[in-house]
Amino acid sequence: MLVDTKPTTFEELIRISGLSHGTDVWVNNTQDLINNGTVKLSEAICTRDDIMTYLIIKGLPSKDAFEIMEIVRSKGKQITGEQEILMKKHKVPAWYIESCKKIKYMFPRAHAVAYVTMAFRVAWFKVHYGVAYYAAFFSIRADDFDSELMIYGKEKVKSKMKQIDMEGSNASVKDKAVYTIMELVLEMYERGIKFLPIDIYKSDSTKFLIEDDGIRPPLNSIPGLGTVAAESIKNAVKKENGKFMSIDDMQIKTKIGKSVVELLGKFGCLEGMSKSNQISLFN
Repeated sequence: MLVDTKPTTFEELIRISGLSHGTDVWVNNTQDLINNGTVKLSEAICTRDDIMTYLIIKGLPSKDAFEIMEIVRSKGKQITGEQEILMKKHKVPAWYIESCKKIKYMFPRAHAVAYVTMAFRVAWFKVHYGVAYYAAFFSIRADDFDSELMIYGKEKVKSKMKQIDMEGSNASVKDKAVYTIMELVLEMYERGIKFLPIDIYKSDSTKFLIEDDGIRPPLNSIPGLGTVAAESIKNAVKKENGKFMSIDDMQIKTKIGKSVVELLGKFGCLEGMSKSNQISLFN
């Protein structure tokens, strides 16, 4: 829709929001009118309020303009022959009347304004405070974030995205959800923002943390390591107020299983940590 309409103003973004949330407002209707040059975006029917205000400007009585708007925006209703005659009498273009007949449901303008205002605020933070934006998004919205695929640079991300693209409609629901997150991860990499390694002492259990050099993923972003185990590790770290003496010491104090230990080892979280508190006589 953005490519077809090429918006340049806030008003046009509101119109696009109305078009995108209606039923039979854009596809096989306004899209065709704009593409074939019949109307400009500023002239199209985008929200229900547009109909009433336009008809009043054309000279229709306010009551009739309101009733026509209510019929067009309501599901399963059609404007009457008398109303069509009234519109033609006041020189309402034929394309406008036909567009009204196709519409099944329309957004109110105030609703579109609220959506665009919120989106505009989010976009502003994304542009000017990118690190904070990505950290917040991944913490709150990215339930399918997979550190194994996403924290090792953009080439690995691109490779996985290409694989999912090749699978097309056969891609799994999980892969499609992951793809959406990877688009944002790739965008982040292209902006020069990077992920820091997962660290059992520095990483939070569930939140992506902002640091001077980048974003630190949480422990539960490791696939297979659940939130309960992540919180258990973090609570033990706080309680110890320092480092674990060994892997065995960590396992006892965090009460995590062998499989979680293996996952931490796979992600380099246990480097430099001895296996046991026991000291060999030969060391």
